[in-house]
Amino acid sequence: MSATTMSGRTGTYETDRPLEAPTSGVSWAAVIGGAFAAASLSLIMLALGSGLGFAAASPWPNAGASATTFTIMTAVWLILTQWLSSGVGGYVTGRMRTKWVGLHTHEVFFRDTANGLLSWAVASVIGATVLLAASSAVVSGTAHMMSGVATGAAAGASQGAAQTAGQPGGAMADPTGYFVDSLYRTDHPSANESDTALRAQTTRILLQGMRNGGVPAADKTYLAQLVAARTGLSQDDAQKRVDDVLAQEQAAEVKARQAADAARKAAAYLAIFTALSMVIGAFIACAAAAIGGQQRDEHA
Repeated sequence: MSATTMSGRTGTYETDRPLEAPTSGVSWAAVIGGAFAAASLSLIMLALGSGLGFAAASPWPNAGASATTFTIMTAVWLILTQWLSSGVGGYVTGRMRTKWVGLHTHEVFFRDTANGLLSWAVASVIGATVLLAASSAVVSGTAHMMSGVATGAAAGASQGAAQTAGQPGGAMADPTGYFVDSLYRTDHPSANESDTALRAQTTRILLQGMRNGGVPAADKTYLAQLVAARTGLSQDDAQKRVDDVLAQEQAAEVKARQAADAARKAAAYLAIFTALSMVIGAFIACAAAAIGGQQRDEHA
């Protein structure tokens, strides 16, 4: 049976039956409308979730939600946000698309789910753009504020460097300062050394110990000699004071590392839960669009 193209009509026909529809299977008007509906609801849910999160958190110790509870709450809220916004956007897309005629129900179902997926994708791009713009504004404001703080700090540092220039304890940022100090150490430190030089030398010893995972025994002994010469304590009492301070410093470092590790884990969980919630949102958008399209065809 030969196919003929009838003049004056769009499309290819075979015995008066179209082989290809003249319109696309994507209802972009419905897709964009559903995407904006989903994006708007997402922003509302995120704003509400941020408010609830700030209300649950507390800067005071042993107050407010714990880090684990806060992470679980965030994950649940992300999933709920994607569930509601994607469901609304997908349903709007399915109900607002034009009715397809002459198509098998399986093809109609596929088109509805595809349109729902597209509405979720467009809504995700819109939401990401809005969040990126907001984040850029916050980062820009923070950078502007920090630049002023850094300028003041740099001025103070320059003044301090000028005051300590030429002194044994000056130029604390010099990475070779610790090794230079080691060359001129004495078994009988002088109590007449300036307070600035003494503190700078002690700081370099402590920083070197933090870099290497601990202060060597020789440095501990030298610090005890400095403390004894400066304070008049006995060598044993000075050694005990040095050990106590180093133990406190190590405990503070461990606590800081634990806080950094907790922040790393929270960021990892947030990224995983965000991806999971988006996958759920895509599925919900497809299902809601199929339901909306079916109801549209039934009641049209």
